Amino acid sequence: MKRLNEDIKSGELKQVYLLCGEEAYLRRQYRDRLRSALSEGDAMNCHYFEGRNVHPGEIIDLAETHPFLAQRRVIVIENSGLFKKGGEALADYMTDMSETAFFVFVETEVDKRSRLYKAVKAAGRITEFPVQDTGTLSRWIAGLAGKENQKISGQDVRYFLEMTGTDMENIRMELEKLFCYTWGREQITREDMEAVCTRKITNQIFDMVHAIADKNQKKALDLYYDLLALKEPPMRILYLIAREFNLLMQVKECREKGYDNKTIAGKTGLRDFLIGKYASQASRFGMDSLKEALHACVEAEERVKTGRMQDGMSVELLLMSYSW
Repeated sequence: MKRLNEDIKSGELKQVYLLCGEEAYLRRQYRDRLRSALSEGDAMNCHYFEGRNVHPGEIIDLAETHPFLAQRRVIVIENSGLFKKGGEALADYMTDMSETAFFVFVETEVDKRSRLYKAVKAAGRITEFPVQDTGTLSRWIAGLAGKENQKISGQDVRYFLEMTGTDMENIRMELEKLFCYTWGREQITREDMEAVCTRKITNQIFDMVHAIADKNQKKALDLYYDLLALKEPPMRILYLIAREFNLLMQVKECREKGYDNKTIAGKTGLRDFLIGKYASQASRFGMDSLKEALHACVEAEERVKTGRMQDGMSVELLLMSYSW
């Protein structure tokens, strides 16, 4: 990312860029910055293609067409899938492309073994945007708050991330809500977050499992009905409940083996700042109870798939039996 910033700042731009990785917010930000730097405000010679119906032959013909009263023809191609299949013709073109053609490819997933990936690597620059770590996100949040002359404590930033997840686009939207809600105040608090921020569905599932551990049937069912009101399908809720029990079982097993939080995060796929929360939750269950709960989720799914019970009722009975 540093080298990409240097290219944009210096104006010494490559002919081909590939922006890839899971973090959509950063991909879009740098896509727009590159497009602006390359086109220099010239909309006539800037072209945008999206989706899997992109035809390499059409792109090559366009690239070979001399730009109108300009030095560059900028071609942005997004979510094409060409870095997995069908990009061979463009890969060949990259070895001897027109000096006026400039490409920006934007993809979530790529196959690094593909000919197009290797051709872009040889001809230009590839920048990956993975999901950002907790430290980076915390600094970014603090920076955005600072621009609004506001502050969020480190502890409350971690709580905020637990609510929103690590998707930067979602974080930005939730922060905008917070800034508007707390306008005129310097400090943003946890109470402000509770008042206006939308909790991720996975957090609501976590709270539902917590209610099960507490044998709080009313709360478990209230959370379930809230998710149904938000149009969440019962079978997706069931899948997430099973996933939650499985994660708790993994965390509990890792804790019993003496692994530290970083190791557990690597083995489970959970973010490092969530390990303590999951370890605390897991301690409320015995290993046999977690295995039994997972088995019950499988049985609930089987009842639906075999037509013996309606999906909403099957999940409701599961919650009732385990939170009683």
